[in-house]
Amino acid sequence: MQRMILINSPFFFSEERIKSVSDWAQEFGNDQPLSLEIGCGTGHFIVELARRNPQRNYLAIDIFNRGCDKTCRKLHDEGLSNVRVARAEARQLLSQHLAPGSLSEIFINCPDPWPKKRHRRRRLVNAEFLSLLRYALRPEGALYFASDVQDYARDVAALLDDTTCFERARESAVVEELPDYPRSKYMERFLERGEPIYFVHFRRRPQAAAQVEPPRIQPGFRLHWCAGGP
Repeated sequence: MQRMILINSPFFFSEERIKSVSDWAQEFGNDQPLSLEIGCGTGHFIVELARRNPQRNYLAIDIFNRGCDKTCRKLHDEGLSNVRVARAEARQLLSQHLAPGSLSEIFINCPDPWPKKRHRRRRLVNAEFLSLLRYALRPEGALYFASDVQDYARDVAALLDDTTCFERARESAVVEELPDYPRSKYMERFLERGEPIYFVHFRRRPQAAAQVEPPRIQPGFRLHWCAGGP
């Protein structure tokens, strides 16, 4: 069971605090483009991304309290104010706490690959989840997916190729190098061993019809975590 850490950072949003947000631009105090990282871990990726792009706002989410705390500490140490960190489950956040077309970028880095075939239905990125990403992304908004598991990256790319609302942002659907893309601590571990990371980069088609209401999510989608555990 996860030991809960009291996070005092003004940039941290607990599950309860998220419910009070009506406008993320108001929370940042400006109307800069908003990007989302799903699964920020301990913050290496989002801190580097925010440092490089002070003209953008970032929302970094994770379901683990300890990772959120470490991310907030890194932001404080770096003196960055263009990131907000939230303890949230991605599907709940996308369906309930973001306005349609409010995101300019979405980053999903190395989610649990559930490598066994009988478990693959548990993978985060599937056709239903893509409908949520489409809802939250603005026209021409970018979607980045990275995995150390090649078949997961290929499956995600195939799903995106099969939709009418996303298009490739580069010629190859899956690549092993994405210039200037920050590396998370998890990615670095694989790269140091000479093992590749597989990247998928698509964007929402500008002509894709706007989706005003969030897609319906199947009952039981949420991970079973509470104040006392992950």
